[in-house]
Amino acid sequence: MRRRAPILGRPVRSRRFSYWIWALFGLFSIAGLVLFVVHHNQTEDRVEQPVLENNVRFDEVAHEGLNFTEEVLSARSFSRQLAEQMTLAKAYVIIAKEHNNLHLAWELSRKIRSCQLLLSKAAMRGESVTLEEAEPIIKSLSSLIFRAQDAHYDIATTIMTMKSHIQALEERAHAATIQSTVFGQLAAEALPKSLHCLDIKLTADWLKKASIQVLADEKRNSPRLMDNNLYHFCIFSDNVLATSAVVNSTVSNADHPKQLVFHIVTNGVNYGTMQAWFLSNDFKGSTIEVQNVEELSWFNASYAPIVKQLLDPDSRAYFFGGYQDLNVDTKLRNPKHLSLLNHLRFYIPEIYPQLEKVVFLDDDVVVQKDLTPLFSLDLHGNVNGAVETCLEAFHRYYRYLNFSNTIISSKFDPQACGWAFGMNVFDLIAWRKANATARYHYWQEQNADGTLWKLGTLPPGLLTFYGLTEPLDRRWHVLGLGYDLNIDNRLIESAAVIHYNGYMKPWLKLAIGRYKPLWERYVNQSHPYLQDCVTS
Repeated sequence: MRRRAPILGRPVRSRRFSYWIWALFGLFSIAGLVLFVVHHNQTEDRVEQPVLENNVRFDEVAHEGLNFTEEVLSARSFSRQLAEQMTLAKAYVIIAKEHNNLHLAWELSRKIRSCQLLLSKAAMRGESVTLEEAEPIIKSLSSLIFRAQDAHYDIATTIMTMKSHIQALEERAHAATIQSTVFGQLAAEALPKSLHCLDIKLTADWLKKASIQVLADEKRNSPRLMDNNLYHFCIFSDNVLATSAVVNSTVSNADHPKQLVFHIVTNGVNYGTMQAWFLSNDFKGSTIEVQNVEELSWFNASYAPIVKQLLDPDSRAYFFGGYQDLNVDTKLRNPKHLSLLNHLRFYIPEIYPQLEKVVFLDDDVVVQKDLTPLFSLDLHGNVNGAVETCLEAFHRYYRYLNFSNTIISSKFDPQACGWAFGMNVFDLIAWRKANATARYHYWQEQNADGTLWKLGTLPPGLLTFYGLTEPLDRRWHVLGLGYDLNIDNRLIESAAVIHYNGYMKPWLKLAIGRYKPLWERYVNQSHPYLQDCVTS
């Protein structure tokens, strides 16, 4: 059989066709790859852009919100590690100097300054200290501390040295505290220029305007001053602006201000000032009486032991002389304790013999509610209605009185609850019945040598009205606005009377800014004298 010759044409055409297929497939693959890459890059750009923006925002927030104090306290921060090393290095600087190793002390001091500079820069820029910044200082400071430890500065030596320095620092801190208290007391006692100016203007009016003196004489014998159907308040002060704020706040919050009567007693220097102010200003129709303590002829050394004691040369030297005793509480050296006005509160029945009940107000209080309901409170036969202050332990009797003296310890409970002067309801009928003034005289005579208590009116008040005090609701009288920065706003708002007891009186620059507006709202800032004195 013959074999058929091979057909070469068909296979060649098939091969060419397959080449075209593979070429097209390659082109499509390359095009697809290019499209994929382009699309991927565009998507990545769109994703990265918001991420970067978010990172920028996050960095800004982190920069704004960094609390460097928390950073230093954080256990994981380099700032805390640097601060702790710096504290230890400072201790070794002292020890090195005492051992005459001045070169080591200089090196430690130099590294401490570098550490302080780094921390201050981090605080200024509001960012954490980085590892790159902290590492060289930490290493070098650690090396120096190791050298100090290796230089025979053993633990016992370190402890003894640090104890001596701690004692020295405590003594310096104690001296600084006393000095600060003295300066604060001086600032509190000093009469502001504006108040002094007001006193001068009012005194000039009293002396020049005879009509004011005539009006004062006419009102002196008003029957309203002895009418027990009215509501009587007494204030003993030499500060006209403070007294005015008390009166104004009381009448402004009273339901019936025309039924209020205010009995003010001041000293001879400020008598004309008080008369001129209260006679030339209207306080919602209330009745206001001003008396001069020097005209109370019965209030003398033969009747009142406190007058005899305050006139004693040794007592006056204690306040105004050069005597200094660091063991005596500085506030007890306040010359206000020499003021007779400060002790008149124990003689209210003698000053107002026809009255049956009064509310006593200090000149550093502000009234926020109607106080007339106090006159209908049942004191259960007691003389004094007051808010107790023994929510804290230091306001109990043993904190004010000397219980090592048997006269005190045999008659009083050291854990008895203290109370506050400043807003008190006095039942004068019960006072006269209990002969409370005689009790006060007894305790003043017993304390002639100052061994039962130091100074002030509260300790003898605690003794005089022991067993004769009726506790009032705390909201009647909230204290502390002259020294406590953290009184709850809700407590202040609910209070009938707020008391600026302490050195930071509201009329001084020392006043706590948060509480000052509560007092200023009852001061007539539009009065021409006040405007002149503030701008002068």
